[in-house]
Amino acid sequence: MLRMKDIYEVPDRHIRYAAIKAFFRTKMTEWLSVQSHGVKMLSLVEKLEDLKAGLNNDTYIDVILQSLPPSYDPFTVNYNMNGLEKSIYELINILVQYKATTHKSEPAICGEASTSKAKGKGTRLGRGRMSRERRSHPLLALEVLLLLPRREMAKGRLGVLNG
Repeated sequence: MLRMKDIYEVPDRHIRYAAIKAFFRTKMTEWLSVQSHGVKMLSLVEKLEDLKAGLNNDTYIDVILQSLPPSYDPFTVNYNMNGLEKSIYELINILVQYKATTHKSEPAICGEASTSKAKGKGTRLGRGRMSRERRSHPLLALEVLLLLPRREMAKGRLGVLNG
């Protein structure tokens, strides 16, 4: 029985290597919620602790902060400048609160309603036919609004509302 265990057992070193690799390579995308990313990173930290990887709390925090997208750079600078000493759980809670407060302060872009017909050829993106599904897709609608020429905004055809 011991002989079979020696043959088929996966050494802890390989498991630890795979867990450390996953932890250091995990990156959060802009569209992923910070809470789900925090849970994922927390599970990897707990796995590394069980495997006795030898990393300290500061290293875990540094890797978690580096795994955030560029939109979290102000938070990272603030965290490092103030020398905050938090646990990983507290860091994730602070990140969720940061996302909630910054999400509220971002302006929402919307178009004004008009009963008159549009004049001219329209926007550059308006050429050609687009399926109804593509036109109603929220990301495409946001992209169209963000890529409108500046003159459209100068003419007052778009309004910016604070959410």
